Amino acid sequence: MRRKLFFLGVSVFCVTTTFSQIKKQFSVEDDSSIDKVDINFSVNNGSCIIKPSLNSQVLTVYSNQDENGYSHTYDKDITNKTCNVALHVEDNQSEGLSQSISYRMFGGANDSEQKLWKLYLKENKNYDLQFKYGIGEADIDLSGLSVGKLKVYTGSADVNIGYLSGNDNGVVMDTFYVKVDLGSVNVKQLNLSKSKHVVADIGFGNLLLDFSDKPQVASTIKGSVGAGNLLIVLPEENKIPVIVTVNDSWLCRVKLTKSFKKLNEHTFVNAAYSENAKNLLSFNLDVSMGSITFQEK
Repeated sequence: MRRKLFFLGVSVFCVTTTFSQIKKQFSVEDDSSIDKVDINFSVNNGSCIIKPSLNSQVLTVYSNQDENGYSHTYDKDITNKTCNVALHVEDNQSEGLSQSISYRMFGGANDSEQKLWKLYLKENKNYDLQFKYGIGEADIDLSGLSVGKLKVYTGSADVNIGYLSGNDNGVVMDTFYVKVDLGSVNVKQLNLSKSKHVVADIGFGNLLLDFSDKPQVASTIKGSVGAGNLLIVLPEENKIPVIVTVNDSWLCRVKLTKSFKKLNEHTFVNAAYSENAKNLLSFNLDVSMGSITFQEK
């Protein structure tokens, strides 16, 4: 298939949070031969918004950046009815590790100069998504989308993931993967993802996993915490079955709620626990120097 890449130089719309004009930078048209879209998107600096859309395109990207203000690599192909899209954008003044740490301590540039990226995904299409962020922030709204796999990597960026309209995932998700280095990630209404596997990898950052509403499928949650912090929010006492296995060290801190009872040295269950429960949450966690905290809604 011929690759399609669109650069438009006209203004599409403006937002009140920035003085720059928002312009369409990239778009990928839908095709009757496409059953699934695999998107790999990365940005090293800026603010990123991802939302569902009623547009005919399977991916549309807007930005307040001029075309000569950033570098990018773009690739698109269709293989076995899957449209593979890889888009990597980078500020021409790339930040290194020292500036990444400085951002965490002292903040970023003036908000009026914030680099903005807005991605729109088509509601009635199946997706596998991979997002990678360096410095800045990102808001990912998955409401009503059909996502089979989601992978989110953050360096120093602060990322919010949720289902703002309350519409759940259109398919059962296989894997929900989050890797946090120095940043913070908040995942709200994780039950709406209908994910069978949740994987969390935390270095020095912070991660919130919100399971505060009744899950629709059984989930296995694997977490690895270095020197960061993992907060897990559960529904009110004994509303769903939960089993927790923790491998810890003397340098860490693990806090469970009072509803758990000890099965053995490393395993705990709540009163609603049943090995064959259809909505069982199974946690398998490792922590070195950081902390893991369970709390109820």
